[in-house]
Amino acid sequence: MANSESLTPLKTLLFCFHATNTIIISFLPLYLRFKGLNGTEIGWVLAVGPLATIFAQPFWGYLSDKYKTVKRMLVICIIGLLLSSVVFFQMETLIAIILAGAVFYFFTSPIGALGDSLAQRRADDLNISFGTIRTWGSIGFATSSLIVGQVLSQIGVQYMIWPYLFFGVSALIVALKLTDVKVESDPIQLSDVKRLARNKPFIIFLLMIMFLTISHRANDSFIGLYIAQLGGSEGLVGLAWFLGVASEAAVFAFAGRWFRKYHTFVFIIFAGAVYSLRWFLYAAVDDPMLIVALQVLHGLTFGVFYLAAFEYVTRLIPEILQSTGHLVFFAVFFGISGIIGSLGGGALIDSYGGGTLYFLMGCCALIGTLALIAYHLLPYGKKARG
Repeated sequence: MANSESLTPLKTLLFCFHATNTIIISFLPLYLRFKGLNGTEIGWVLAVGPLATIFAQPFWGYLSDKYKTVKRMLVICIIGLLLSSVVFFQMETLIAIILAGAVFYFFTSPIGALGDSLAQRRADDLNISFGTIRTWGSIGFATSSLIVGQVLSQIGVQYMIWPYLFFGVSALIVALKLTDVKVESDPIQLSDVKRLARNKPFIIFLLMIMFLTISHRANDSFIGLYIAQLGGSEGLVGLAWFLGVASEAAVFAFAGRWFRKYHTFVFIIFAGAVYSLRWFLYAAVDDPMLIVALQVLHGLTFGVFYLAAFEYVTRLIPEILQSTGHLVFFAVFFGISGIIGSLGGGALIDSYGGGTLYFLMGCCALIGTLALIAYHLLPYGKKARG
């Protein structure tokens, strides 16, 4: 059995990749505003990422399962990330930004899912908590958001490519040292993938969580603009993300203990309830510092929800389809939900302001939570959970 030393490259990869992800999630909307785009146009650019995710996640997941390697797919995607990001940040017109963005997101969007899928399998091999590995991604996200936010406040958001490339190159170096997974099964066939489409509990669950994930992705896209709308700076946006992801890292680190006591579905419902409360609170405040303070709820929402949903989905999927199933879950969470959240959120924040956007996000999360409670209590839901 591999020792804990072999987890160091994986933890470092998660740290570096999520550090790059922070820069895109936290500061790309501000960068695009600097380029002269309005809220609706920014929404269109941000929607390209989730659209690419819908195609990229199952594509790379299928290749990973077919060739029984996560490591090689990660290395290819990170090389693609580095090359396409250089082109993406050179673009000036809206159409050019969207087209270059589609290529960029095709390579970047699967990396998080493949990294988490590898972490889940390594955790199972070593009989340790997935959260203890995944927390390093959150630490990378938090560290980068704080440092890069301060740096960009000094040098200007237009130079965000440099810290991005620094963390991207670091991710490639450590990816070459990863321990790959070994799956003792025949290579996956396209007919196997059809089993996922016929997995009713899996499909129903994905449809219900979309009400929560749409609100989550809208926040990812527009919290930076909302803080700026309320008078905050790039540094304050970075601080908001730092606090949010620091609380997420704490949840990831300790969640293994909680999950042993209660069914994971209870945590999914709990996170949904806190999501709706969180968005209603964001809608009610008018001081950017209060938004920053409320970011501590990010751990109790995304941290708890993501871990519980990822574990629940893992139970619903046959082992041979783990990478494909995880990436379909990612395609819904970060893809379809991201398109709706980015396009709808961009139009709403332009026309009615951030307060209205967050109120409607609260309503959306509440509907999703009530649907999950109903599913949990109904006989079909009990049967699906075994």
